[in-house]
Amino acid sequence: MAKDFRFGLSMRFSKSREALIDKVKRAEDLGYDILCVPDHLGAAAPFPTLTAVAMVTTSIRVSMYVLNAAFYKPALLSRDLQALDLLSDGRLEIGLGTGYVRKEFEAAELPYPSAGARVDYLEHMTIYLKEHHPTTPILIAGNGDRVLTLAARHADIIGLTGAKVRDAEDPLAERIEFVRNVAGDRFDSLELNMVITAMPPEGGTAPDLRMTRQYAPDLSDEELLTTPSVLCGSPREMADKLSGLREKYGLTCFTVQDNKLDAFAKVITELR
Repeated sequence: MAKDFRFGLSMRFSKSREALIDKVKRAEDLGYDILCVPDHLGAAAPFPTLTAVAMVTTSIRVSMYVLNAAFYKPALLSRDLQALDLLSDGRLEIGLGTGYVRKEFEAAELPYPSAGARVDYLEHMTIYLKEHHPTTPILIAGNGDRVLTLAARHADIIGLTGAKVRDAEDPLAERIEFVRNVAGDRFDSLELNMVITAMPPEGGTAPDLRMTRQYAPDLSDEELLTTPSVLCGSPREMADKLSGLREKYGLTCFTVQDNKLDAFAKVITELR
């Protein structure tokens, strides 16, 4: 039986307290299931933003997409997560990643570890948090073998990109099969997530591909339009694509940027 869809909204900035409250209440009313905040310098700070969200909502879950694990010490992060879980009445989900922007490490006056060392630290962090927050869902997002191995063994939600790691006709299918093989009996209980990198503005049918092109600079516009993370057409056509992704790949959780709040809400309506 196919799993139910869940939909997340990623908040990067907020102009004011009033704007934040208005947006998150609308998201909750429009049927979004998760409100998440990324972890980048220059954008909204995850914990105060999510605490404010928790205090003015009742059902939408709060998460991060995703915390830069290397910015934190496990016990201190665990303390903040425990407080957020309490203030949200148990609506917390924990999103983790390795961190990848060298300039942000430098701005934070932190050493920039090697890729391997960042994955090692992510594993250390994940094991600690699972021990201290055993009932809180954990999302791990990434694409390489080591991160997806860690996610398959320990996470509840897998954030997939569909980007090519090795020569494969269908990179997303190859990555999901990789997770399946590592997860074994756990696989059926996992939720598979993908960020929508492009979709049309409200009332339009053609997406802005600039964000998607950052991750696949060698692909033509026509090729980008066929990638799983890009939606185009009417709300019904976009909903049909998401249904197809669930049927073909088992993807059931999709996250969009907050500037697409109203446009994507029409897609949610088509699917519920």
